[in-house]
Amino acid sequence: MSHSPSARPLSAGQLTGQADTHLVSHQQHLLHRDMQPSFIQLQQAAALAGFDLQIASAFRPFERQLLIWNNKFSGSRPLLDSNSQPIDASQLSELEKIHAIMRWSALPGASRHHWGTDVDVYAANCLPNGTDLQLEPWEYAIGGHQAGFSVWLNEHMNQFGFYLPYAEDRNGVAVEPWHISYYPVSRHLLQQLTPKLLYHTLNANQIAGKSQILANLGNLYSKYIENICEV
Repeated sequence: MSHSPSARPLSAGQLTGQADTHLVSHQQHLLHRDMQPSFIQLQQAAALAGFDLQIASAFRPFERQLLIWNNKFSGSRPLLDSNSQPIDASQLSELEKIHAIMRWSALPGASRHHWGTDVDVYAANCLPNGTDLQLEPWEYAIGGHQAGFSVWLNEHMNQFGFYLPYAEDRNGVAVEPWHISYYPVSRHLLQQLTPKLLYHTLNANQIAGKSQILANLGNLYSKYIENICEV
């Protein structure tokens, strides 16, 4: 990938979603300032190919990720298995519950969405009328309404510096064909988000399952955070 903007280090707050001063506004979303120009070019190329590339989710603050996490841990939101089917959380230990959540949802402070370099995308003009986007793999697979867009995205996004960190199942985060990342910047930010920094962030906040998370953070970091697909 030839795109190589200056990779400015982020503060601890910016890396963990507790500050957004590194972001700029784009179509009612917040993106990393060094990623936005390339993302605009990607959208323009998609339009020429007949796809209205839109953002389903971009920057997500720490507080939002924490709410998602705590709701899943408490049972207010469902836990899903690898096939997107509900799991009976009452049958799981705390550590098993943590692994189940991290299959689909990042630890607060560890979401790549905190950086503004990673966005969930879809082709709005391929979404059937009256249908809500689910962000589930079947939508992007053969026969799904996003299938054609997904093929185009896989063939062209690297020309603009983007790739799929969850393109395949590496026994960590589930496959996410909608989640693209701006490699020239995100690769540096992953190196900056160390287990030590994440430990201090989580320890300072009221996160469900904290003791088990902190006790197993090294393994969780290896399995779900740094375990991504190569470019």
